[in-house]
Amino acid sequence: MLRLDNKIAFITGIGSVGEGWGNGRATATLFARQGAVVFGTDINPAAADTTAATIAAEGGVCAVQRCDGTDSDAVAEAVKACLARFGRIDILVNNVGGSAPGDPVSMDEAVWDMQMDLNLKTVFLTCKHILPVMQAQGAGVVVNVASVAGIRDQLGRDYIAYAASKAGVIRMSKAIAMSNAKKGIRCNTVVPGLMHTPLVEARLVRQIGGNDAEKLIAERNARVPLGKMGDAWDVAHAVLFLASDEAKYITATEIVVDGGVTAARP
Repeated sequence: MLRLDNKIAFITGIGSVGEGWGNGRATATLFARQGAVVFGTDINPAAADTTAATIAAEGGVCAVQRCDGTDSDAVAEAVKACLARFGRIDILVNNVGGSAPGDPVSMDEAVWDMQMDLNLKTVFLTCKHILPVMQAQGAGVVVNVASVAGIRDQLGRDYIAYAASKAGVIRMSKAIAMSNAKKGIRCNTVVPGLMHTPLVEARLVRQIGGNDAEKLIAERNARVPLGKMGDAWDVAHAVLFLASDEAKYITATEIVVDGGVTAARP
């Protein structure tokens, strides 16, 4: 079940912002365990190398390349390197992203532009360079990682650019799915909610938690109907399902992985 044997998976954001399992690292490792050959990119080569080493230690295959996902030339070079080594790309997972707080009044225009580039343009660029490969193959799967911020209000926290860009990822995924349905290519989105990944301690504690990790984690857990935040493996398993042949009749839709958060909101 959910095997990816002989599949070549191109995964962005394969590293992690700190020790432990970020979404990209967990997804890449899970894919390798299910038989995929992984080609991963990250702007932080040391983080990417850590993921590759973990996969290699388990007997899997993972090649990595430093890549700024907002740079079209860099993305094109990474795609070229993957094809040169493995010959095809069967699965694309777009996992690059990040949030910055602010509303239209308080947010600097440069921050808005950066958020659009990081969360939305990165998806556009990988699809720009990889969809022609999949179209030539007559087959392929794209899974994009968005956020519940793209479908629900953040309850008093202003993340205008993050919300807009992640909503764009969801809508872009549907458009890609429809324009490629008759070309053998599926495209879907995983929509995570509150997740306890290294990002919480590395960034969110400082950004919104008043440097009190214990308090922030307790507050985030309390907002989830299932009683606690999810983790990177919850995201990874949803991505795996959508990438697998078991999901061969699923396209242009989303899997929300949020412990019931969005259903509990008006």
